[in-house]
Amino acid sequence: MTYSNKSRQITLKHLLIAGQKKIGLQFYPDKVIQALVKGLPSVKWSNTYQMPFIPNRDGNLDVIFSTFKSVAWLNCTHFFPNRPIRTNDEPLSVDSYRKRIPKRGWKYCPEEFYEKLEIRRYAINTARTYISLFEKFINTFPNQNLIEICEGDIRKYLSGLVQEGKSDSFINQSINAIKFYYEVVHEMPNRFYSIDRPIKKVTLPKVLAKNEVLGMIRATNNLKHRCIISLLYSAGLRRSELLDLVPSDIESERLMIKVRNGKGGKDRYTLLSKSLLIELRRYYVAYMPTKYLFEGIPAKRYSSSSIVKIIHRAAVGAGVRRKVTPHMLRHSFATHLLESGTDLRYIQILLGHNSSKTTEIYTHVANSSFMNIKNPLDLEKT
Repeated sequence: MTYSNKSRQITLKHLLIAGQKKIGLQFYPDKVIQALVKGLPSVKWSNTYQMPFIPNRDGNLDVIFSTFKSVAWLNCTHFFPNRPIRTNDEPLSVDSYRKRIPKRGWKYCPEEFYEKLEIRRYAINTARTYISLFEKFINTFPNQNLIEICEGDIRKYLSGLVQEGKSDSFINQSINAIKFYYEVVHEMPNRFYSIDRPIKKVTLPKVLAKNEVLGMIRATNNLKHRCIISLLYSAGLRRSELLDLVPSDIESERLMIKVRNGKGGKDRYTLLSKSLLIELRRYYVAYMPTKYLFEGIPAKRYSSSSIVKIIHRAAVGAGVRRKVTPHMLRHSFATHLLESGTDLRYIQILLGHNSSKTTEIYTHVANSSFMNIKNPLDLEKT
């Protein structure tokens, strides 16, 4: 919400105090704001959160808006749920989890958890992960009402995961699953805003040399498999994006590929190789796909595990000694474009990255960045 006086700002927070939902008001000390806060209905001070709060009930938000109109800017980004609903065509169903046989002594996710995953059309892999990790969490508190679990409880739980030796990725996903329940299902965004995440480690992408990629393509005799490897590399596709392609996504006249519902539910365009287009036309005539561009059986999406096997066989056939994954071909696409002089901004668009900082990681592996630097050992010899 935007108001005329942005020099004063109040951030609205979701609080749960004595089992009751409250609206917290966080702001820097200001005599005008403090005076107006005192006039809010049933206002109290929380020593725990170090901010005033009022009951979260019908009408109180309107009171806040009218009280501070033209006086302060209300920052609601931590208050209203803003995760977009995915717009992919295939609805998510988690009925297999609903229909599980009850296990004695084990709590399953509440129905509202399943419903919100389906309504917001989360990716099936994300849904499985959230269900598994949230059930691990709630079974740590078998006799406790979920809505009453506090930040201290969650910090102890996460500390336990660290002591178990769980990876940073596992802990981060656990936090995501927990926050999904409280912030998305119960519409209390950022309720646990002081929960710390593991410090993100910066790892460099694993990249193949161009001759290694070309060797993998040449070592693949199967036309379908060759097209799959070529597409992953030449278009910088994620594995799931390749599997979701339909024939009409190949826009041959424009030499472009439409990627629908990529990561984050976003559409984008990427490159279509002229030489690959010839191969794809041969493939289409030979296989006549009916729904997806690549199908296991007619009208059925090709399996993700099959892609992994295709890449592995091609790498072995090309004499590549490292373990090669489908995502390494995407990394190689970006790195080779950068090495050939393509602007980083264009690479960001082709990859579908939200932030340029994500794309900048490739500057650390592109050899063009180091080609003009004379090695000190070579300088010594000259």
